[in-house]
Amino acid sequence: MDPVELLQLIKEGESDRIEFKQSMSDGDRIREAICSFANDLPNHKKPGYVLVGIADKGEIVGLADPKRALHTLADYKDSGNILPVPRMITGQIEIEGKAIVFAQVFPSDSPPVRFDGRVCIRTGPRRGYATPEEERRLTEKSLAGQHPFDRQPCVGSTIDDLLTDAFRSQYLPNVVSRGVIAENQRTVEEQLASLRLFDLRVDVPTHAGILILGKDPLQFLAGAYIQFVRFEGQSLADVIQDQKEIAGNLMTQLTQLDNLLPLQLRTARMPGNGLQNQQIPDYPLMAIRELALNAVMHRTYQGTNAPVRINWFTDRVEILSPGGLFGHVTRENFRTTSDYRNPVIAEAMKAMGYVEKFGTGIARAQAALQTNANREAQFTFEETHVLVTIWGRE
Repeated sequence: MDPVELLQLIKEGESDRIEFKQSMSDGDRIREAICSFANDLPNHKKPGYVLVGIADKGEIVGLADPKRALHTLADYKDSGNILPVPRMITGQIEIEGKAIVFAQVFPSDSPPVRFDGRVCIRTGPRRGYATPEEERRLTEKSLAGQHPFDRQPCVGSTIDDLLTDAFRSQYLPNVVSRGVIAENQRTVEEQLASLRLFDLRVDVPTHAGILILGKDPLQFLAGAYIQFVRFEGQSLADVIQDQKEIAGNLMTQLTQLDNLLPLQLRTARMPGNGLQNQQIPDYPLMAIRELALNAVMHRTYQGTNAPVRINWFTDRVEILSPGGLFGHVTRENFRTTSDYRNPVIAEAMKAMGYVEKFGTGIARAQAALQTNANREAQFTFEETHVLVTIWGRE
């Protein structure tokens, strides 16, 4: 964005594609605007803009601390409050000697997009939350597009293959505002479709619906499980001490994983302050958990029957995730760049509380390893898989 383009946007005034904010003080209104532009209810098929440092009537006031404002604005994308994650570019520009920051928000491929469980929209001067009819329009627009594998229909499945009671009692309240649920009289199929878990065109669940809420996901996706093996040595040829297959839908798998991992840690008594000793684990639980969840979130289910594998050796833990790097992520930028092979699954893991914030799992894991005096985790990227090696504390 150059100053000429920015000035033209300012002259056009606020609309269903442009939002002015004098400062970052009203974060919720800014996030609502981002959500609205991502939904693109008027179907402009063009990005919307949030311009911070501009008063309501278009007066350029600038920002005293643009770097901080830019960091906060960029952080909104991956915070997990706006789902699915919007495609957004942020930047800083100077005009008339005053610093402005902006967010360019592109229409989502998978609307409806929600902020804190509500579908935000803009049509002309109107701002607010989508009515059930408007939400249906967004769902229909989503169905007309091209989608990642987890959004595609799971051929051969039916609504009876889903745990619809669990969807309504456990999953839906974590994703959709309770006020919206109370007001909404839609069928369960329509509710599932609005969250990309059901395809109304062919009247079947999506792959994500089967993976997250399925009664038996392995009936349709043979690799949809986690294989855990603990060895008594340092190689695959050594004696197997323990072995488990963690199956079921993701709600079940992730609960079982959280129960299993703490039991694998070994602690050593180390000298502490004064006469006290400290109990130091051979691995920080948070690091193992973050990297295992990362493997589940980013794995591929398409074209493979392989599970996520966790091999626990006496000197290291190896986590193997089927599928290579995806989208914009490369060997060079994987520590700082996120892209989502399974955006609906990523949204579900955030909704269920397994992800605090997108794009920070690897950094959090590495920091925990360093604090625990473990070596940095090693990543090996192949076309068919990603392997993470976590070394035990020496």
